[in-house]
Amino acid sequence: MILPKRIFLTKGVGRHRDKLSSFEAALRDAGIERFNIVRVSSILPPGCKFIPKAKGLQYLTPGEIIFCVLAENSTNEPHRLISASIGVAVPKDPAQYGYLSEYHSFGETEAKAGDYAEDLAATMLATTLGVEFDPNASWDERKEIWKISGKIVRTMNITQTAIGDKRGWWTTVVAAAILIP
Repeated sequence: MILPKRIFLTKGVGRHRDKLSSFEAALRDAGIERFNIVRVSSILPPGCKFIPKAKGLQYLTPGEIIFCVLAENSTNEPHRLISASIGVAVPKDPAQYGYLSEYHSFGETEAKAGDYAEDLAATMLATTLGVEFDPNASWDERKEIWKISGKIVRTMNITQTAIGDKRGWWTTVVAAAILIP
């Protein structure tokens, strides 16, 4: 059984005439280009501790297979705004699992994309925990309900935005949650 005990968040942007190379540049900017990334779904393991990126990278070896929740987006359209975001919802009970969400969009600011990703993760956790809420209420209203419920202790996000390269080169953004056993 592989159960991650630590997690760190990172983000990056890359530009290149080739799409794959722009993705590689975004991973490089995020500091995770030297690993073999296996994408996983969106469960934050119970008791998993958030650590700074610099400390997390010390636990990893180049070429290692790492597990990652990854959001990415690319464009070769000049001046097009793109985003990639990871939302996080941490339950109050450390024995309970939480949620990570991947979100990517076009034309949204960092704040808007980040709030949406955070809302996605919190909504998934709230429904798992049986917290009642109005799905049509605003994110701010739901956030207050979840805080009052006492079952969700923290939400956050990491978001990367970029504007498409003016020459028409590929621009790629990534946001990632790296899980460390």
